[in-house]
Amino acid sequence: MGTGNFSAHLLEFALKLRRPKSAIRFAAATAVCGLLLSGCSAENFVYGADGNKKHLRPISAQTASLMQQKGMTKESPILLRIYKEESELEIWKKTTAGRYELLKKFPICKWSGELGPKIKTGDRQAPEGFYFIRPEQMNPHSSYHLAFNLGFPNDFDRAHNRTGAHLMVHGDCSSSGCYAMTDEQIADIFALAREAFDGGQLAFQVQAFPFRMTNANLTRHRNNPNQSFWRMLKEGSDHFEVTRQEPKIDVCNRRYIFNAVPDDPMKPFDPARACPSYHLQPEIAQLLQNRQNADQNDITSVFARTTAAAPVRTNNDGGSNPVFAGRVPMSSVQAQQAAAEADAVEEDDAPRPATKQKRKKQAKQKQQKKQQQQTQAPTANQTTSLNSVAPFRPANGRFDSYAQ
Repeated sequence: MGTGNFSAHLLEFALKLRRPKSAIRFAAATAVCGLLLSGCSAENFVYGADGNKKHLRPISAQTASLMQQKGMTKESPILLRIYKEESELEIWKKTTAGRYELLKKFPICKWSGELGPKIKTGDRQAPEGFYFIRPEQMNPHSSYHLAFNLGFPNDFDRAHNRTGAHLMVHGDCSSSGCYAMTDEQIADIFALAREAFDGGQLAFQVQAFPFRMTNANLTRHRNNPNQSFWRMLKEGSDHFEVTRQEPKIDVCNRRYIFNAVPDDPMKPFDPARACPSYHLQPEIAQLLQNRQNADQNDITSVFARTTAAAPVRTNNDGGSNPVFAGRVPMSSVQAQQAAAEADAVEEDDAPRPATKQKRKKQAKQKQQKKQQQQTQAPTANQTTSLNSVAPFRPANGRFDSYAQ
């Protein structure tokens, strides 16, 4: 799939942003990396002759109202959390107090594959892990309405020789290794990201999980071969939930580590090498210890051990939030096609001159046939017509009979 004159269009998009500094930053970053993006499977860049500005749509009134209620500005940083099994995407946003709070939950219309990470190209798996989205990964001209590239494979994925590309969060309700959000929802998510970049956020973090990272859920999936990987993801989830700050992500010894401070600043973390000695800040370590104590006393995980383990494979291709059951939303492309088809039908229904004459002739013939039927004899056994009958006055002077 070609990208066309991507750099020129993307520069135009950047210059339309309201703040000159963010426009320059966006254009400079995207000029280098723009050609690398293509999309979810058949994703490509589409440019409309009408100058479609869908990527500049403002944050929805409902979301803006929620932000105001929760003490958030539109320019404040964002963070996304994705849960496959629940088919939900959460937008978290920094408040004026400096902590991330949940802004809004968006139901996922479609994700593909099974629970578990993406391993190789073509496995239809949607990624799980920690990813960072920069302005150059945003695709305002996606053939799936709007999209952003998750950045798979990241350092962790590459350390495990995982392959794949163009894994997106996008519009529509179709997925092949992506998270499809519907056109309406991706427009709101895109607007929130645009405003955060415009406010100075260099990249926002996406935390993609198989399910909500509770001990009960991990116990329920105790037979899954991804158990150790998921417990590592739970560590990162716990770091965020106890601090309400974006965790610092590093990879060493082919595993994620979170908020780690190397004891020797001259020994950086290397994804393929053993981890150097490191430590956590004391306040974070204490918060995590409190969380671990609470997990050990979680009665729901005890009950989960007594129930049957969840199947490793469901043999279903991904999932969808129940709100979309029986009503898959129409994408913007489908809506345009439907409108075009409706216009074509209306044009076909408009009577042409030749059609008018034909219909007029048919109506006249139908009227003549009806008149002929009315002039026929009322019954089959009658041999006289009432029109040929003359009245006859009988002797008694009463007109109660007829004669031929």
